[in-house]
Amino acid sequence: MTISVIDSATSMRRVLSARPSDRTALIREMWSPLAGMYHFIPGGVDMATVHRQNFGFDWEAAVEPIQEGLERLVKADAWNRIACALESGTAALRSPTPGIEVPDLQVLLVLGDPSNIHFVDEIQGLSAFGGISGYITITVWPTPQVLERLEAIAVHELHHNVRYSPGGVVWDPATVTVGEQVISEGLADVFAADLFGDSGFTHFVSASTHNDDNVLAKVASGLHITGMQNFTAWVHGDASARLLGAEPVGLPTGAGYAAGIRLVRAYLEATGSTAAQSFATPADEILRVAAPVLDLPLSLED
Repeated sequence: MTISVIDSATSMRRVLSARPSDRTALIREMWSPLAGMYHFIPGGVDMATVHRQNFGFDWEAAVEPIQEGLERLVKADAWNRIACALESGTAALRSPTPGIEVPDLQVLLVLGDPSNIHFVDEIQGLSAFGGISGYITITVWPTPQVLERLEAIAVHELHHNVRYSPGGVVWDPATVTVGEQVISEGLADVFAADLFGDSGFTHFVSASTHNDDNVLAKVASGLHITGMQNFTAWVHGDASARLLGAEPVGLPTGAGYAAGIRLVRAYLEATGSTAAQSFATPADEILRVAAPVLDLPLSLED
């Protein structure tokens, strides 16, 4: 397998130095290696729209803040660090499972929009996606915390990518459950923490959310819910749900991550397994072991 971390620093410099009328086309060009993510959509999608949906920087706004953010990423050696982390993460996944299928990866790192309050304050400068085999996108605002966590962010998404690659778990948007994404986030965070310590845990989830038994119980009550259009509130929390026009359910930001970590840890401790070994373990199996350990009632069906 090959890991291609796209030279988006050069691409972003081209966008920022171009005439305003030329920038949209350059954004599309920067994102074009990831167009295959949307192979299932007839006619594809507008990759400039994808950039905006991922909290990407506003190419029509003032360029100075974005230029400053870009220089911070360059100074932090972000692209090389992500590539090295993905190599290390791949080795960690292959160690217990030598025959594991790790896809060739296209990886895009882009700057987010520092004027977007939800992006900067609620999810603290991070929006990443690795759920489609062969592709990882990482959108960040380079705060000290984000820069410290670049490796952990990358391997979190790698774990997702391998889980949903051939030989792993099949994600059907119509039938997939909240439980699957909650367990997936828990596995990915624990995997990142196994490699990088406490910085492996997604930083927009507060300590109080991690430790709140009421949050765990509330998330557990929704694990059976199907249809990924219903997931935002249960996994990312009410603030993200409101942003996307979904119904809040009474959960703080990152609730599904916090619950997922506790469920996954309970499973791993009970079975003696690791997050690397469990990359393709069905969520239902993990939940059936973990729920009694945590004294949670569990219904996996409506």
